[in-house]
Amino acid sequence: MLFSRTKTKTTIPSPDAALPGRAQAVPVPDRHHVNGRPLTPPFPEGLRQAVFALGCFWGAERVFWQTEGVWTTAVGYTAGSTPNATYEEVCSGRTGHTEAVLVVYDPDVVPYDELLRVFWEAHNPTQGMRQGNDVGTQYRSGIYVFDDAQRQAAEASSERYSEVLKAAGHDDITTEIVDAPAFYYAEDYHQQYLSKNPSGYCGLGGTGVSCPVGLTAAE
Repeated sequence: MLFSRTKTKTTIPSPDAALPGRAQAVPVPDRHHVNGRPLTPPFPEGLRQAVFALGCFWGAERVFWQTEGVWTTAVGYTAGSTPNATYEEVCSGRTGHTEAVLVVYDPDVVPYDELLRVFWEAHNPTQGMRQGNDVGTQYRSGIYVFDDAQRQAAEASSERYSEVLKAAGHDDITTEIVDAPAFYYAEDYHQQYLSKNPSGYCGLGGTGVSCPVGLTAAE
């Protein structure tokens, strides 16, 4: 029985087998708890969006809101089949979603390559359907790209980082790189969780291996 539960949590369900979800989105706070900016579009002209999954989204979001040039962040669920899933549904392993972070950034201050470096170094991208002690499909590593430039940069960074990880004795990278699917905002209490709860849980942990910077030309 234990094996069955573990297999369910580490196997992405087919769209037909996923939970049905709902049409109504969850309410989102008007303002970011740290910087006071909006979490939802429309965003100011000239800003760009990126979405990353690197384990529990509480710690992952903090890494990005602390990055210079990031205008706002939000946590949510993506790359699954269940529209407007709840946290409990995602944790069941029956939605296919990752716990993800939406990053809205100013490319004149922080190029996408730098966000990729932050992403790679903040977690262990070789662990498949887990991150540390957190096990499940929602903890898998992912980069969700909005255009060809982001895809090329993400793939180039994966290839380069794979080389240095293998040289350091790590396994192959398991990060998925796919076109950005729908991003469903998570519940209010998850947004900027570690700002609201400074001593809250953060299971994020990198490999200790530096990622080469400047993998592609700055956008």
